[in-house]
Amino acid sequence: MLKQLLEKDWNNMVDAALPNPDEELNQSPYNSNLGLSMAEDAKKVVNGKLDIEVFHKKYHASLTSEFGDLFTQAPVESKKENGVKWGMVIDLRKCVGCDSCTVACKAENRTPPGISYNVVLEEEIGEFPNVAKVNLPMPCMHCDNPPCVQVCPVRATFKLDNGIVTIDNDRCIGCRYCIVACPYGARSYDFGESYEDEMLGFNDVSSPEYGIERGERKPKKTPIGTVRKCNFCMHRLERGEEPACVETCIGDARFFGDLNDPNSTVSKLANSPRAFRLKSELGAGPNVIYLK
Repeated sequence: MLKQLLEKDWNNMVDAALPNPDEELNQSPYNSNLGLSMAEDAKKVVNGKLDIEVFHKKYHASLTSEFGDLFTQAPVESKKENGVKWGMVIDLRKCVGCDSCTVACKAENRTPPGISYNVVLEEEIGEFPNVAKVNLPMPCMHCDNPPCVQVCPVRATFKLDNGIVTIDNDRCIGCRYCIVACPYGARSYDFGESYEDEMLGFNDVSSPEYGIERGERKPKKTPIGTVRKCNFCMHRLERGEEPACVETCIGDARFFGDLNDPNSTVSKLANSPRAFRLKSELGAGPNVIYLK
């Protein structure tokens, strides 16, 4: 049955799991209509249907009015990584839906309630008695042309030269425009919720993501009040390790490596006849590739 699913079927699973844009932005202190409009136009930019200069001209005055001195169009400097382009390949035939990737990610990044960088979407297909459950693991796609970067008014979201789309939580103001712009639902807002009632001392230690240990979690302290997402466990990559979800996948369904290296396993799998990208028609160029 898995072989019978088309790309549009997988895309429909993603669409069904996306956050409601109105509900998401209604919780933001910033202009919701501006965020919705920018998100739609950002997708047109990455799809080649809207010129980037037209996009900037259209929203410059509104962004200046809404965000004042916070607004910036200056690019964020990123570090060269010797041509490496990190990517992931997920074999859907091997994924057993065990959620070990989700658990490993939460343990590694110590994400609070309501925030998971790695989710596995599930759907039952077929008609009784011929039914089956399909699983679709969903980390951040780390797109070549990410709409989330386009809509960020303070350039807190940006793309590194190694292919990773990351967030500077010290710049992020929590407007959540990027959440509604992301076609894959990969982003979450940190409301500051705590495991304190379940796990004593949880707030005493925070995530090592983005290379920073921030200490105790408490109100008005970063990353509370900012947007968070998967960054391919960048702190692990810097130690020469694989992302936690890849290392712990019991079905051996995940592969990670340099997509620019034609001899790497991920590069070869990405060029397999079985390979496809979610919502490829958008033009975002996701660097998480699936095998059907």
